[in-house]
Amino acid sequence: MTNTQVWRRAVRRGNRRRIGACCALVLAAAVAVAGCSASGGDASSAQRDDAAGAKQADSAPYDAATPTPSGATGSGTTRSGTAPAATPATYVVRTATLSVRTPHVQDQLARARQDADRAGGYAGDETTTVDAHGRAASTIQLRVPPSRYDAVLAELGSLGKLLERKVNVQDVTGQVVDVKSRITSQQASVARVRALMDKATDLTDVVSLEGELSTRESALESLEAQQKSLTSRTDLATITLKLSEPPVKAAVARPAGHRGFWSTVGHAFAVGWHGFTVAVRGLLVALAVALPFLAVVALVGYLAYRLRRRVP
Repeated sequence: MTNTQVWRRAVRRGNRRRIGACCALVLAAAVAVAGCSASGGDASSAQRDDAAGAKQADSAPYDAATPTPSGATGSGTTRSGTAPAATPATYVVRTATLSVRTPHVQDQLARARQDADRAGGYAGDETTTVDAHGRAASTIQLRVPPSRYDAVLAELGSLGKLLERKVNVQDVTGQVVDVKSRITSQQASVARVRALMDKATDLTDVVSLEGELSTRESALESLEAQQKSLTSRTDLATITLKLSEPPVKAAVARPAGHRGFWSTVGHAFAVGWHGFTVAVRGLLVALAVALPFLAVVALVGYLAYRLRRRVP
């Protein structure tokens, strides 16, 4: 083996070692880069998780303080566990009076009844009158639900010419609550008196308790009647409808036209005849008035004449 061959082999071995070292360095660099990327991704993920957690922590107090609608949960309460305040009921009595003029009173009266029936109400008291000129006038009371109150008023106002409309709204919530409370108290009072009657053994006590029970039961019945009246007035609105026919128009006097010759003659003859009859009638009346006096004068004159003939 020559020196040249030995040198070539040495060179090849050196190259192989250099290549292996370079590959090892490249592999080590790749591993290092991969490790850095992984650590950087983990750090970024950790930061995102921390940011999300902080955001949820910031929004948690707002969600806890914000009330939840009643439809979102089965119990209808807020997250803090407190139920929303109930809206107090309002009781209102609605009444109205309408005056309508129409040439067809009976037809519009039937239509008003139909309007009340369609609205879910009914027609109450009714009065119909006819004056000396034959004009009809009717008054009817209608009861309708409050939800259809305005619609029925509009329909009734279109039955003819609206002359008057008066609407009244009265809040009776205080009265309803007061009567309900008094009924509850009175029922408890009646129950106490009855319990005392069951335990009473003395006749005097029984008679006294019976009188007291009768008084309290009468008061309870009166309160229940008031409650029924208020319920009836608030459950249905009252509309009083007055229908009347238009007044009779006065006849318009027609101006007299141009009269002809014979028409003028006839008119003059009629005027003259009227004057003659009036004169004759006056004379006859005067004669009738003077006739008794003339009869007395004639009788006196006749007697005087007879006496004068007998005297020589």
